Amino acid sequence: MLLLSTIALRPYVFVFLLVYLVGCTMQFGLKRTLLFGLAGYFLAWISELSSIHNGFPYGHYFYIEHTRAQEIWVLGVPLMDSISYVFLIYASYSLALLILSPVQRSPWGLYVLETAKIRASWFTTLLGTVLFVYLDIIIDPVALQGNRWFLGQIYGYQEQGVYFGVPISNFAGWLIVGFVIIAVFQRIDQWLHRHNSPDYHGHRYPWRYVIGPGLYCGVLVFNLCITFFISENLMGWVGIFIILLPAALVFALIKIKLSSESMELARNAHVQDFPRAILPRS
Repeated sequence: MLLLSTIALRPYVFVFLLVYLVGCTMQFGLKRTLLFGLAGYFLAWISELSSIHNGFPYGHYFYIEHTRAQEIWVLGVPLMDSISYVFLIYASYSLALLILSPVQRSPWGLYVLETAKIRASWFTTLLGTVLFVYLDIIIDPVALQGNRWFLGQIYGYQEQGVYFGVPISNFAGWLIVGFVIIAVFQRIDQWLHRHNSPDYHGHRYPWRYVIGPGLYCGVLVFNLCITFFISENLMGWVGIFIILLPAALVFALIKIKLSSESMELARNAHVQDFPRAILPRS
């Protein structure tokens, strides 16, 4: 079957997808996970289809179809490519919530005291989008060298870009598409919240708040390892230095929030929006 062949050819993509399905379901509920997955895939696929034909939003690029007989393609776009947007967006949005929400220690790690307002805010949309683009800064240059590792050469640009062969228009496209997909996920979340669709399950799912950020870090580490594996040392060190300062700032911010004296107010606001939540002790 072509589906099994696709999974066998791109096992790492489906491992990341499985982490998304587990983590997103634990954090946001099954309905949100499925609806967001479908909406995210469709919007990503539309954006790629548009770009390979019209040059918008990523600039003009093309897919090399030498794996068409080995994996699923959808009207000229590899299935795994558009699917990747879904778990990358989830990881970026989840990390944005961790950064922007009050955080409380719990017996199993961290409890994020998010509110409906934080989930739906445009600042969360923007921060999640920037984090999403940061992933692409690491991913795209090494993906463009796919002929040197097990990805294979699946795409190319009509004109060589200034950032290790990647044009700036590509990052602008990720900025636009990431913003739209996160905004759509937020509207789905709001709609289900208004219809009392639960997404909290107390402590039955430990570590649910760190799965998304963990996936984000896992994707970064995976791509940086591949970069050094193919001996693109300059590309790898540039990637490390690009993410080093944001990573230090995020770590420092979370550490500060864990010692916040306004924790009780944050707990009350969280429970007001999510009354099913079972919070750890103060």
